[in-house]
Amino acid sequence: MAFGGKRLQDWNIGELCVRACCKRHVTKTLKKTLPIILSLLGVALFTFIAAKAGIHPVMEALGKVGVGGFFLLVLAQLIIDIGLGIAWKASVPQIGFLRLTGARLVRDAAGACLPFSQLGGMVLGVRATLAGRSAQALDGEDLHWPEGVASNLVDITTEVLGQIAFILVAILCLVGHQGAARFIWPLMGGMVLLSLGIAGFIWTQHRGGSMIRKAAMFFGRHIAADWRESLIGNTDIFQARLESLWSRPDRIMMGALSHFICWVGGAAATWIALTLLGAHVGFLSALAIEGVVCGIMSAGFLVPAALGVQEAAYVALGLIFGIDSQISLSLSLLRRGRDILIGIPVLLGWQLVEMSRLRKESGRATSSRDKTVTSVLKKTTTSVMSGSSKKDGSSSRDTEEKDDAAFATAPRIL
Repeated sequence: MAFGGKRLQDWNIGELCVRACCKRHVTKTLKKTLPIILSLLGVALFTFIAAKAGIHPVMEALGKVGVGGFFLLVLAQLIIDIGLGIAWKASVPQIGFLRLTGARLVRDAAGACLPFSQLGGMVLGVRATLAGRSAQALDGEDLHWPEGVASNLVDITTEVLGQIAFILVAILCLVGHQGAARFIWPLMGGMVLLSLGIAGFIWTQHRGGSMIRKAAMFFGRHIAADWRESLIGNTDIFQARLESLWSRPDRIMMGALSHFICWVGGAAATWIALTLLGAHVGFLSALAIEGVVCGIMSAGFLVPAALGVQEAAYVALGLIFGIDSQISLSLSLLRRGRDILIGIPVLLGWQLVEMSRLRKESGRATSSRDKTVTSVLKKTTTSVMSGSSKKDGSSSRDTEEKDDAAFATAPRIL
């Protein structure tokens, strides 16, 4: 019985191991295939909306905007991007304005132009915060990953706070319109969940030191040894940077208010685009459209570049305000064209900065290696020469001693 029980126990342990391996394999496969599946669904949804709206009416609507109108929208977005840099600077005053604005441009460009979800754009935003040959704060302190991650987390938090306020204002502007109820109640529920989520996110940043260390230990098992030591060894510094940023709630509120103003600026850009497309709607209607679209896109943040989700949201919201689907689809295409025109030069410039940085680091490593080799050769040559001189000295001394002994024992002839 004991032998049978031991076999049964070994079989149970083996079954658990097999299940764990299968679960890990399924999770890894899902992580790889989920973005592809969501992208294909987005492409299918976009194709369906475009086919239903018709290509010729959309091209006619875009022709009303013209090149001048399109560049006006690009200029409006660049002004909003500067405002986003000011909002980040308001909550993180230790880092320079130009560095923060550039990192924000990279973060948005990655989400709009690359096949990443918004989470991928955030990762590149952290990297862009530390870009350049001399990544330093205003006080001259070097910037490393704790400062980069902490500043991006605080900026994302203040942006979500401003977005929640903006979407609530948009819902108020949506009340009273026919067919708006099917958006209002889901959005209210989503805002409750988002508020609870951001509250937990803020609590984690304040008091989540142990959770951050556990997360660092977990991720440290799947990265290189040098990076693992850097990640685990700097968790305390990272937590200190977060606590330092959150110690000034007035700056946090100023950052959230600045983000809210930028969201309203985005609604103004939407109103200008609708006017250029020939849709005569008021500013509050454009604010309601932009706010609800932002809420829907936030719910579909896992879809790369919100492909299909953005178009469906604009078309659905446009119908409530009497806007043709061709104009709504044209509005979405204008937004994508604007983001691509801004995003591609930003990503190319960031790549040039990264290449220059890597080239300099490679030069430093080569110089350090050459110095090490030269030092080793000098030490080797010195030791060889020292050994040779000692050998020559000892042999000369032996010769002198032999000559003295011979002189002492030799017969003296007078």
